Amino acid sequence: MKKWWMAALAGLALAGAAQAQEWPGRSVRILVGSAPGGGTDAMARAIGDRLGPLLKQPVVVENRPGASNTLAADVTAKSTDGHTLLMGVSTAHAIAPHLLKLGYDSNKDLVPVAFVGAVPNVLVVTNSLPVDSPQSLIKLAKSQPGKLNYATSGAGSTQHIAAELFKDVAGVFITHIPYRGSAPATVDLIGGQVQMSFDTLPSVIGHIRSGKLKPLAVAAAKRNPQLPNVPTLAESGVQGVEMSAWYGLYMPASTPKAVQERVHEEVSKILAMPETRSRLEGLGSEVAPMTQAQFAQFHAAEYRRFGDIIKKNNIKLD
Repeated sequence: MKKWWMAALAGLALAGAAQAQEWPGRSVRILVGSAPGGGTDAMARAIGDRLGPLLKQPVVVENRPGASNTLAADVTAKSTDGHTLLMGVSTAHAIAPHLLKLGYDSNKDLVPVAFVGAVPNVLVVTNSLPVDSPQSLIKLAKSQPGKLNYATSGAGSTQHIAAELFKDVAGVFITHIPYRGSAPATVDLIGGQVQMSFDTLPSVIGHIRSGKLKPLAVAAAKRNPQLPNVPTLAESGVQGVEMSAWYGLYMPASTPKAVQERVHEEVSKILAMPETRSRLEGLGSEVAPMTQAQFAQFHAAEYRRFGDIIKKNNIKLD
């Protein structure tokens, strides 16, 4: 009997390996829950550009913006084609489930496959705003209650949570203006239609470098190497507002384990490439590879952490 079970297990292992090698049978798509040009989009393309040659099939990045990045997650969760991946972001997986009624279960219908990286949120303001620090921004906001607006990539995003924490800690009233992604929000921020944002570093770093946006502080425990002269909020006297967005590839929970492992293996190779690491770090991302099991544990911990933050600060959608 024991030999029979061992032979059966060996057969299953060989079948799984064969299935992984045969996959993909056609082009693969990576869904992104925000508009082109945003942080999630940049992460997806950094991986997708390298993944195609490794899989020997085209890899297409497809944007499905809206509903706090959950539209793309919903499509992925319900996908049955076997060739749909999702560039997941903390907004959709750790925040939105506590704020929105979703048509899928983030913890059951999607499986974490490969962690990509994490980036801090940055407090940036339009150049025409007469402030040069978080403290001067707070002073201005207190002198004009409700007149300043902050942009986000959507209600329930890390930008939204960070700004609400900032408002609470600083004791100011600033109006929330949600957009369908970071890219259109940034356009209006540069144009002065909105005054500030706590956007993710990949979405704004190019505009900071070109002088189109003014960075006031990084919402992280330490300064970011890409912005060494920009202080943290804590250094600026604003305590308790730390926010980072993290990114990783997810697949439908029905995806065979062997295929999940194949994707994890190939993405691990990509993250080990010096050119990929340089590209991600240039976006302000901390590249910290995880095993698939570690990513699953991280996902669960972040789900609980953001749930506690939202409940404690009574954060609701506008």
